[in-house]
Amino acid sequence: MFKIWGRNTSSNVQKAMWAIGEIGLQCERIDVGGTYGKTKDPFYLAMNPNSLVPTLEEEDGFTLWESNSIIRYLAAKHNNRTLEPADPKTRALAQKWMDWQLSVLGPAITPVFWGLIRTPPEKRDANVIAAAKEKTILAAKIMDAQLGKTQYMAGENFSYGDIPVGVMIYRYMQLIPERPATPNLDRWYAAISSHKAFKDQVGSVPLT
Repeated sequence: MFKIWGRNTSSNVQKAMWAIGEIGLQCERIDVGGTYGKTKDPFYLAMNPNSLVPTLEEEDGFTLWESNSIIRYLAAKHNNRTLEPADPKTRALAQKWMDWQLSVLGPAITPVFWGLIRTPPEKRDANVIAAAKEKTILAAKIMDAQLGKTQYMAGENFSYGDIPVGVMIYRYMQLIPERPATPNLDRWYAAISSHKAFKDQVGSVPLT
């Protein structure tokens, strides 16, 4: 059985575990990072020199870090067409949205998360949080426009293109209640959040 090193409250660990649940794989998840520490221990740095989570460790000693890469690897290895589209163009679109989460949506919402969840009220910077909320809303509107054209991010079927953005939108729904109307995004979110793997790995984990 392979291992996923990382605490379940990490959004990046949640991405990997959600994908694992969709594929139907069994793995051992080991708490490291955050209050659990250990990511700076020599054994962990040997697997992941970034000292971040998650890290995939397979039975033969193969290791892989970067959550989106772990998702793509496992989907390809297990030939899982639920997650990895067979059509090259659709697959490229799914990967585009995975990369967009890293470059746009994730950086937009991270200051909101840190400001509201991990910073004591007396130390919060309201201007930073407000600016980050605006950036996140703009990103959500981009998704809403896309989802007015397709059922899911990369096309008419659920794919791994929905997972990284799905984890971020879970946080968006929790942290920015004053958001504008996004009916297409709301329809999509209702669909993805009904998945058992989402409920198990994302929706049931408090933001901490």
